[in-house]
Amino acid sequence: MKIGGLQHTSLLDYPDCISAIIWTVDCNFRCPFCYNKTLVEGTAPLIAEEDIFAFLRKRKGVLEALVISGGEPLLQKDIVPFIQKVKKLDYLVKIDTNGSRPDVLEDLLKQDLVDYVSMDVKAPKNKYEKLTGVKTDISAIQRSITLIMEKAKGYEFKTTFVPNLLKKEDIVSIAKWLEGTQNYYLQQVKTDVPLLSPTYMSVDPYPKEYLIETLEAIQPYFTTSDLRGA
Repeated sequence: MKIGGLQHTSLLDYPDCISAIIWTVDCNFRCPFCYNKTLVEGTAPLIAEEDIFAFLRKRKGVLEALVISGGEPLLQKDIVPFIQKVKKLDYLVKIDTNGSRPDVLEDLLKQDLVDYVSMDVKAPKNKYEKLTGVKTDISAIQRSITLIMEKAKGYEFKTTFVPNLLKKEDIVSIAKWLEGTQNYYLQQVKTDVPLLSPTYMSVDPYPKEYLIETLEAIQPYFTTSDLRGA
């Protein structure tokens, strides 16, 4: 595993659990507003896998879960054996994914290796490539959504609300696409850190009032929906 970051403790990233977070290196998307620039570009210093497991063994009984984020974790060729080792330590596992690798996701779900899946739904279908910055297989995105809804023990979908790229109407389109799912989060964009495209560092985030207005428009489509980072 190419691991480029470790957060020792989080009370927010796994619902109702104390977790640690690791970030994997490499991503197949080039979202201009991405704030994990060094992970996406592969320039982050690597952390040895053995060091991660030494940390997890030491923190057993304190931590309950491991969140695997990125980058795109499902690009890692040894993601399955890595999670198998984590599960042997009796940790819950959450995966953050962009949904582009449904075959890997299906394998993990079939083997009961993932307890919670968080998927970024970048945009409505007609704008997906504008948000990802690359040619995108929407059928793969759709398959991941279906797998998560039908097979995941726990899950959420989320969208970063980026000015100049998405409007309220786009978020409503996403809500209609995902209608009936459990949990959906509308995320405020970050502009106070280095982004993949420096252009977006000078973009003003939407005011909280507009986020609330948008959230109210999509609430009928979900069991639970909320704002993050606002």
